[in-house]
Amino acid sequence: MSRSSVRTVVIAGLGVLALAACTSNTPKSEDKAAPAEQAAVKNDEPGKKVKIGFSAPAADHGWMGAITKATQAEAKKYSDVELIVAEGTNDVNLQISQVETFINQKVDAIVLLPFDGAALTPVATKAMQAGITVVNVDREFDSSFAARTTVLGDNHGMGVSAGTYVCQQLKDKKDAVVAEIAGIDSLPLTQDRSKGFKEALADCGLKVSNRVAAKFTVESGEEAATNLLQAAPKIDAIWNHDDDQGVGVMAAIKNSGRKEFFVVGGAGSANVMRDIKSGNSLLKATVIYPSTQGADGVRLARLLVQKKALGDLVEVEVPRTVQLYAPVVTKDNVDQYLPTAFES
Repeated sequence: MSRSSVRTVVIAGLGVLALAACTSNTPKSEDKAAPAEQAAVKNDEPGKKVKIGFSAPAADHGWMGAITKATQAEAKKYSDVELIVAEGTNDVNLQISQVETFINQKVDAIVLLPFDGAALTPVATKAMQAGITVVNVDREFDSSFAARTTVLGDNHGMGVSAGTYVCQQLKDKKDAVVAEIAGIDSLPLTQDRSKGFKEALADCGLKVSNRVAAKFTVESGEEAATNLLQAAPKIDAIWNHDDDQGVGVMAAIKNSGRKEFFVVGGAGSANVMRDIKSGNSLLKATVIYPSTQGADGVRLARLLVQKKALGDLVEVEVPRTVQLYAPVVTKDNVDQYLPTAFES
């Protein structure tokens, strides 16, 4: 399901030129630029010790496992961060209990990727009321009072990026058959991805001719793709929403022996990127849904507790919402994204 990486940057000095007033077109010899002023905040320098609690769903999916690993790795980069990681769980009540424990431990901040955003809203609000900084990751709470900052992927943007790429590849082929293998249709994230894909295709005169839904698992991907291939005797392009279920999708395609189309993935797994890089696969691109969101949450929580701001913004506060971009990874730029990709 993937699902989606704000990069806090070390502040560079901002040069501010103070030009002396001139009364003619010829600058006077004493007119000189003022010395560069140093930015007031150096984000990566050690500061106040920050204790952060982290909770996320069970790592039963490549993308979700990568979320937790990246979060732990990021915390280790900072000598002033202590990260307490709760065991991943898909039990809403257990996750609520984990947050309650963080509150009792009087942590400074909580980075929380809720299994169910609505269900975790009350306890997250309780943490905020207790003076704990909450950073919401990926699945939004129902109330703006439940978190100081929210880090999101861009599901609608994923669809737009995938559709735009398909349009570019098919160009003026107006009779092209475009197929879509979605995730769980009842989820807003799936609906957003499909909406963006449809909108982008419409801009170049195409539409989704065949569509099936899977369940973000290898098994469901293979089953859905098998059904799609049987129903559509001709296909020019397939967008699969999720690279984890894509393992099954590609297995079904291999079993079918069909090669007349190209495939675009979703989320940005390392195995898909390696296939793209090889040039020997029907997989020609994937659309990123960053698995760095928890890591970004740790960085933001640290800045918030230490009362720092984002280095590349003039604004002196960390934003309320940070939505990460959904770029398309192709053979041309795959090396840029492989280092932060997750394993399906």
